[in-house]
Amino acid sequence: MRAVTFQAPEQVRIEEKADPEVVAGDDAVVRVEASGICGSDLHIYHGRVPVEPGFTIGHEFVGTVLALGDDVDRVAVGDRVLGTFHTACATCSSCLRGDYHRCRKGQTFGHGAHLGDLQGAQAEQLLVPRANLTLRKVPEGMSSDVALFAGDVMGTGYHAVAHAGMRSGDTVAVLGLGPVGLCAVQAALAGGAVEVFAIDTVAERLEMAASFGATPLHLTEQEPKKAIRAATDGLGVDVVVDAVGDPGPLALAISLARDAGTVSGIGAYAGKGEVPLGLAWLKGLDLRLGLANVIAHVDRVLALLESGKLDPAPLVTHHMGLDEAADAYAIYDRREALKIVLTP
Repeated sequence: MRAVTFQAPEQVRIEEKADPEVVAGDDAVVRVEASGICGSDLHIYHGRVPVEPGFTIGHEFVGTVLALGDDVDRVAVGDRVLGTFHTACATCSSCLRGDYHRCRKGQTFGHGAHLGDLQGAQAEQLLVPRANLTLRKVPEGMSSDVALFAGDVMGTGYHAVAHAGMRSGDTVAVLGLGPVGLCAVQAALAGGAVEVFAIDTVAERLEMAASFGATPLHLTEQEPKKAIRAATDGLGVDVVVDAVGDPGPLALAISLARDAGTVSGIGAYAGKGEVPLGLAWLKGLDLRLGLANVIAHVDRVLALLESGKLDPAPLVTHHMGLDEAADAYAIYDRREALKIVLTP
């Protein structure tokens, strides 16, 4: 089979690899019909996440089940399925609490030996461990463009809002309108937020957020803090989602939240930085950070996608073939695409 492999920073290529086979009783083999390039894939692309040369990358996928182990009963051969971006064992102390994203035996697709040594989804076929927990049937009639989001990006945007404890009637601000931020905008509105302020510097992304029903605010050409204070009687918003993952935006998020509000940091933070913890303490803020628990949310997200209350299809700006992966990564790295879907 053909697969997209990491070679060196800013170098990926197609290689021929052996077709995967079922090994464990809860394994599945999926023929991939669509896979996505995600913002976190750029960490691999730039060498910030260590992945061995020749490792198959990618962690978002939709496809058809080709083979199953004897213990898999949630899906059947021939079913069209989507997968979450990581696996979980369902039996460790974290999983028993429902914290599947902190599974002690979890593996992340396409992220090398440091994150479970599980080959990735940007390939013609994929081995899926823990298939009963990792896979879901795609609702009839749902496009691969939409289904692809349930196991990662929309699941992450939904988690950012759910993890913050947002309630109907709340006001929300979302910093960073990449795919995750735009999905958080949709999730907040679907959850009953009375107003969602969407903050970025890219005009096209601000326009898309506005088309979803958000109030767009340009980070540098406007004064988001002033505008939000004016719209909330000087209080600030109930929930702020930081979908950037940097100390600068996190500091802004703290300043935008009302007293006793919540900041949900879903961006991938790395390294050190300065954050105004004193201000967060004085305001009595609840800071909720960390990887998204997409396995816990995937069934709710799928239901909302099927109902049309969430619709990520407008975020897909490019469809490219698997053989075009090198060009696709370069385009995505230059921020010339919002979401790229690869097809074998």
